[in-house]
Amino acid sequence: MVEIKTAEALDAMREAGRVVARALAAVREAAEVGVALVELDAVARTVLADAGATSPFLGYRPAFAPVPFPAVICASVNDAVVHGIPTGYRLRDGDLVSIDCGAELGGWTGDAAITFPVGTPRPGDLELIDATQRALDAGIAAAVPGNRVGDIAHAIGGVAREAGLGVPADLGGHGIGRRMHEDPHVPNRGRPGRGFPLRPGLCLALEPMFLAGGRDGYRTGADGWTLFSGDGSRAAHIEHTVAVTEDGPRVLTLP
Repeated sequence: MVEIKTAEALDAMREAGRVVARALAAVREAAEVGVALVELDAVARTVLADAGATSPFLGYRPAFAPVPFPAVICASVNDAVVHGIPTGYRLRDGDLVSIDCGAELGGWTGDAAITFPVGTPRPGDLELIDATQRALDAGIAAAVPGNRVGDIAHAIGGVAREAGLGVPADLGGHGIGRRMHEDPHVPNRGRPGRGFPLRPGLCLALEPMFLAGGRDGYRTGADGWTLFSGDGSRAAHIEHTVAVTEDGPRVLTLP
């Protein structure tokens, strides 16, 4: 079921979104060469606790998962696309890192993700990040009343294809509100004019996930959670929680 949020609910989600933004900023600042992924998770846990928020990630166990998710962030490095479990792996110069984080505050949820290089960036990584950000911006711009979910998907996927990037077929964004994952599903590629109609008060987590190698295939890692590009190429994942309003898209997970 799709829930249309009131103006008061959107304001409450904005507060949860601010917590997510603070957590992501703190993790990015801490992500230096030699820092372990579990240490980044500890940074995010502190931000959530200080805000009186909880994590929708911690303990989450969808049908596909062999175990509940054990952290408050997903930390995906290099060819890991999404759902990376923070481990003792220590960041190396040139790594490409995607961090996904959520927060529950006052009964409402925010969800966002960033991708960034550690140490000396590779030019190809910067181009991948730029294309992923442009795709997210295009998807946000399409999140207006009168459009449909397919218009968002088409906008996101069009940027990826123009840049020669792979788009994993089954992965995409989702509705969000009282829970982290709500209807409708938002693909990262699709046909315009199709899918669920966008109405004021609809909240969506838009999250392009692109593969630098240009192929769409991916595989599940041994932990049952982490998804890797099928060809070993690097991946980027950038996300914002966005509300459809009469005045245009409202991004709820900005700082």
